[in-house]
Amino acid sequence: MPKRSPQPATLWSQTGTPDALMMAYTIGDDRTWDTRLLSWDVLGSLGHIEGLRASGLLSARDHARLRAGLRQALAAVRAGRLLIGPGHEDAHSAVEDWLTRRLGTAGARVHAGRSRNDQVTVDLRLYLKDALLGLQGQVHDLSDALLAFAAEHQRILWPGYTHQRRAMPSSAGLWAAGLAEGLLTSAEALPALWARVDRSPLGSAAGYGVPLPLKREVAMRALGFSALDQVVTVVQNSRGKVEAAVLAWCVDLAHDLSRLASDVILLSSEEFGFLVLPADLATGSSIMPQKRNPDLFELTRARAAAVEGDLAAMLYLKGKLTGGYHRDFQLLKEPLFRGLDRTREMLAMMAHALPRVGVDQAKGLAALKGDALVTDEVMRRVEAGVPFRVAYRAVAEEFKQGVIFTTPSVADLIRRRRGTGNLGNIGLPSLRARARAGRRWNRGERTRFDRAMSRLGGRRR
Repeated sequence: MPKRSPQPATLWSQTGTPDALMMAYTIGDDRTWDTRLLSWDVLGSLGHIEGLRASGLLSARDHARLRAGLRQALAAVRAGRLLIGPGHEDAHSAVEDWLTRRLGTAGARVHAGRSRNDQVTVDLRLYLKDALLGLQGQVHDLSDALLAFAAEHQRILWPGYTHQRRAMPSSAGLWAAGLAEGLLTSAEALPALWARVDRSPLGSAAGYGVPLPLKREVAMRALGFSALDQVVTVVQNSRGKVEAAVLAWCVDLAHDLSRLASDVILLSSEEFGFLVLPADLATGSSIMPQKRNPDLFELTRARAAAVEGDLAAMLYLKGKLTGGYHRDFQLLKEPLFRGLDRTREMLAMMAHALPRVGVDQAKGLAALKGDALVTDEVMRRVEAGVPFRVAYRAVAEEFKQGVIFTTPSVADLIRRRRGTGNLGNIGLPSLRARARAGRRWNRGERTRFDRAMSRLGGRRR
């Protein structure tokens, strides 16, 4: 067993012990948030030592010992044996302390050529790659559920609304398919965001590089990144930018989820009744025994608003800083992790709940009579050769006088709406094809990412 070298109170202290109150204030709740980064910190270090070895900064013996030690550390994290303790500032100090206690001098070499500034950026980008792929998979799960709902209920009509007033005929299928396409469009935006996350910052150190012959591309390839953040100063200037872009994508998803939730709340109310909320997905009242409340949908709407708050906090934190590293960046973790958690929870709940929501066909049809069919009468006359504006004015006058127009059959309402994307031609096959293409991209990136992580961790794939 190698002789243990004395450990400083922090990774940055040289002599003495820092003020305890100052340490508590500056660490804050970083230990709690950094627990999520422990395994990624170890994997980042495994990639880093590949770069050190290729650059001639590690002997073959020390490289082998560090690789074995870090793989043991990874196993210890996964088993819950390597934790961030009260004597550690963060994930980085916990891992380095664990390593040097076991490897002595070899462990003390692991930090050569890097700072905690590029180290935490690597950790976050690995974490984000894993999280984003998971979220996109959840988006596809929910869009699949919506497309299945649309296929089952595409001939069940109800009014569409503008200004919260009856407008024209719509259908349960058209409603669900539109929400599905909105989610697919958001999911298809991920590759552009991915290109920003899939870049290695290692070798930038505290933001100005290091006077060592680092082969940055070696660590980049070992960690499965497709590119470098090339100019070393861009890395710290990107702090908060990448995280804000991630949360902006989450907000885009959250808006779709909030709209879905709000529609279910409204359309399942007694005044509408087009949708039916099952009893086991509703809550009751402590005083009114008849109540069936859509709490899960209301809390989805609230969580969507909270994700907007997470993004706002991120933007305020990063928005007024000069170039280079600032300790302010530490507080970016909380809104990032919370925003991702909320988005993950909303997607899971909506995918769970939606297939169990019922549809009342009779109430939808009953609501179609009258106002919602006036435009159909205009278009019937246009099709018969009457100029649109003439037909429009004539029907408006007749409606004002109380004329009751003939109610078309369901089949006729659908037949007359065969344009692409209309309720008689929703185009579910093309939407399913988009979903399949999105899943293929996701599987490809997941395979590439998981293979890189497995190679580093010693599990070949």
